[in-house]
Amino acid sequence: MNIWLVILTFVLATLGTVVLGLLSKWVDRKVTARIHWRVGPPWYQTFADVLKLLGKETIVPATAQKWTFLSAPIIGFAGAAVAASILWGANLTHASFVGDLIVVVYVLTLPSLAIIVGGMASGSPIAALGASREMKLVFAFELPMILALVTVILKAQGTLALDGILDYQASNGMFIGSVSGVIAFVVAVLSAQAKLGLVPFDIAEAETEIIAGPFTEYSGPSLAVFYLMKAVLLAVLPILLVTVFWGGFRGWGLLWGTLAYVLVLVLFVLIRNTNPRLRIDQALKFFWFGLTPVSILAVVLAGLGY
Repeated sequence: MNIWLVILTFVLATLGTVVLGLLSKWVDRKVTARIHWRVGPPWYQTFADVLKLLGKETIVPATAQKWTFLSAPIIGFAGAAVAASILWGANLTHASFVGDLIVVVYVLTLPSLAIIVGGMASGSPIAALGASREMKLVFAFELPMILALVTVILKAQGTLALDGILDYQASNGMFIGSVSGVIAFVVAVLSAQAKLGLVPFDIAEAETEIIAGPFTEYSGPSLAVFYLMKAVLLAVLPILLVTVFWGGFRGWGLLWGTLAYVLVLVLFVLIRNTNPRLRIDQALKFFWFGLTPVSILAVVLAGLGY
């Protein structure tokens, strides 16, 4: 493939996902406000927040490891952007390659690692505590999330390519229509909730306990990049779930995929607004002793053809 075409695809996919992510953050904030009987922000508020942060000064703490502190948000954003490019490429242009699902899972760990590294590099004990919590959460939610995707791989006859998963669903029906698919989808939604750092899994960024956790010392453009990273993740994770469980966004399925995207986003918002924040030990028990056995059940059922 032409290198310039690859670069153009990456840039367009990244810009489109940033816009979609910021609009999704507005939907999250607007729905949350209405649940609380508030008016909520205008549609352009998330864009204004980013522009405001970009115009401010980045203050680096004297105790911080400067280059690690400043590069962490860039690495996290880059990981989310690469995942977005791969997913849009598979859905809209059939631009897929062997094992691209594994690549997506890999690069989607970079945002969490960036939060951990950035918090640790800031030199703040509060940020370090938030980074420690994020690290424990990653160990908790990654296993059930991967097992949910293993269910998809088994149902797609072992293919690791997103294009193959989409083609299989186009020929044989969406995986969400099976017992193992429903179970794996529920597991993936709850794991994605934790990856996004939304209530009840906002333990690392618990503002009522540790200010802003690993983001406490960030300001200006660096904080804006983290903000954009979170926005892109809020778009990418629903796109991933729609791709592997609901048949994606191809052809006439674009409308169905869009409705499924909205459904997943609404699920995130409803879970966020109907549950209290868990303690870190409660979150670990929930994922290890709750969701992991359920995800193993989904894998077994997929292997049996259900």
